[in-house]
This record gives sequence, structure tokens and C-alpha cells, in this order.
Amino acid sequence: MCQGGSARIHRADDTGSRETELLACGWQGIRRNSDVEWSLNRIVENHQYFAAAMLVAILCDVAVGWPRALFNLVGHPVSWIGRLISFTEQRWNSSIYAPSVRMVLGAFAASIVIFGCSAVGILLQWILPASWLGSVILGIVASPFLAARSLHTHVLDVVGPLEIGDRHGARAAVSMIVGRDPSHLDDEGITRATIESLSENTSDGVIAPLFWGLVAGLPGLVAYKAINTLDSMIGHRGERFEKFGYVAAKIDDLANIVPARITGLLISFSSQRPLRALQCMWRDARRHRSPNAGWPEAAMAGALGVRLSGPRVYGESASLEPWLNEGMPDPQAADLRIALRVFRRSVIIAAGILACTLLF
Repeated sequence: MCQGGSARIHRADDTGSRETELLACGWQGIRRNSDVEWSLNRIVENHQYFAAAMLVAILCDVAVGWPRALFNLVGHPVSWIGRLISFTEQRWNSSIYAPSVRMVLGAFAASIVIFGCSAVGILLQWILPASWLGSVILGIVASPFLAARSLHTHVLDVVGPLEIGDRHGARAAVSMIVGRDPSHLDDEGITRATIESLSENTSDGVIAPLFWGLVAGLPGLVAYKAINTLDSMIGHRGERFEKFGYVAAKIDDLANIVPARITGLLISFSSQRPLRALQCMWRDARRHRSPNAGWPEAAMAGALGVRLSGPRVYGESASLEPWLNEGMPDPQAADLRIALRVFRRSVIIAAGILACTLLF
């Protein structure tokens, strides 16, 4: 009898049976090796399929983005997710429920949104052919869930007014990409808030979706965007969302652990002072209130040689955040241009890494 790939020893007069058993064991070993080899080949094929799709996705996003006419006609896939989140929040996040019940309902709402979006991603990926054509179509479908082009555009919208001294226009532009109240920000505060948003959203809007798309295809990418949208809408501190959005915020923290650190490395190596950026990231990232946002923000602070974070106002409450790269000067409008160059290089490097994975 064959056990664990070896044959049991028989008496000399049982030679025929023993040879038959050895042959059977040999065939089982070959079959197991073939199964392992098939599984590995399948993993490599899926990896290349997803890598090709993500490469197409980032190229489509950078080149075209989500056209304004299309947005006006049907909205945007992320806004569709937002409507689902709003639907659940309006119905279940009520003060009539005890705090513990609101936390459970928030977890249930997050589960519905995440698994619902994942199911759509699974269906769309399943109906596509498992070929290079399929990966191209998958990449086109995935491209709206990336935000490289829109992020670049929003930052440029801040740069223009700042460079001509239009503080009111710059405040209006920065309000589109930050959660804090910009009405009392001076030029340095506007610049600092914009660079922080650019750094954090390089991870949330570009690198993290690519990462999860590479790991799990369209279902992984769409699930991540659902998680990130949940966090941005209900994962806030404050009485209204403290309990209902607690689970969503924790899931977002977990989903961004790896992508945020990858983004910090990309920003560092995309700068003209990579060692300083790496040193600042390693030293200051953990000082940030977020377990993840500090990594790309600290890397950018070191890359630009400026200080970021610090005290700020959210709604009616002040937050005394520690400085990243403390002791360095405040960023100026010119630093925004440099930050955008670092951002573009980071995206190019990420695309290059995806392209290289197709060769292996």
C-alpha cells in the first residue's frame, strides 16, 4: 500500500504485488507533481492576466480618465457605490439605536457594500474571455476605479490660483480634495493641505487599487474601492459616525497596510533626494494619526524638504497633529509643481513594474 509517496516493504514471495504497488505509487507521485505544476502555471497565468489588465487600466486612466460628458450622463462608478453607502447609512445609522447596535449595523452595511461590489466584479470578470483580449477589456472596465488623471487635475487647479495670488480661488479648489475647512488657510496652509492630499491619494486612488487588482483582479479592485469609499463617507471621527463607521474604518486600515508603504517607497525613489525621503518616512510615518497615510506623506515631506501635517481644523473641531519632517520650512506654491513631478514619476514606475511582471 502506498503512503506518503513510499511503498511498504513486503516478503520476498510477494514480489509481484510489491512491484505493482511501486508502480501505482510512482503514478500517484507523477500525478501530484503534475497537479502542482498545473496549479503553479495557473497562478502565473492569472498573475499575468491581472498585471496586463492593471497596466491597461492605468494607461487608460492617464490618457482619458472619466470624460466629463459621461459623468454628466451617468455619473461615476464610485458615485454609484457612494449612493449605496448613503442608502444604508440613512436607514440604519439612527440615534434610536444603542451604540453597540449601531456598530453592528455599520458592520452589516459595510459587508453589504463590499460583498455586493465584489459580486459585480466577479460577474464581469467571469464573462470576459481568459485571453489577452479579455485582459484588455478588463483593464478598460477597471480604469474608472483609478484616479491618477483626476488627482493630477485637481492639484493643478490649486496651483494656478496660488501662483497668481488668488487665495479665494485656491481655497475653493483645495476644498475639492481635502476634508478640512479651508476658509482660514493661508497660502502655506493651502499648499500643505494639497501636498498631503496628493500624497495620501497617490496610495488610495492609484497604487492601492492597482495592488488589489494585481492580487485579485477586478473583484479585488472593486472591493478595495468600496472599502475606501466607505471610509471616506462614514469612517470619520465624530458623534454621527463614531460607531456606525468604526468597522469600515478598521477594514480600510487593513486594506491599506501594504499599498501605503509601497507608495512611500515609490515616492521616495521618484524624488531627487531618495535617501532623505526614506529617512523621513521611516522616522515620522508612525507619528501620523493614521496608520497608513503617514507613510506617503512623510516620504513626500522628505522628498520636498518641507514640513507637512501639523494642527488643522475639521468642521468645528481642531486637531493638534504632530509635524512630519518637523523643523523644515512650510511648502510654497513652487513645491506643488515638484510634488506633481514626483507623483508622475511614481505612476510611471508603478506602470513599469506592472509591465515587467508580464515578462516573468
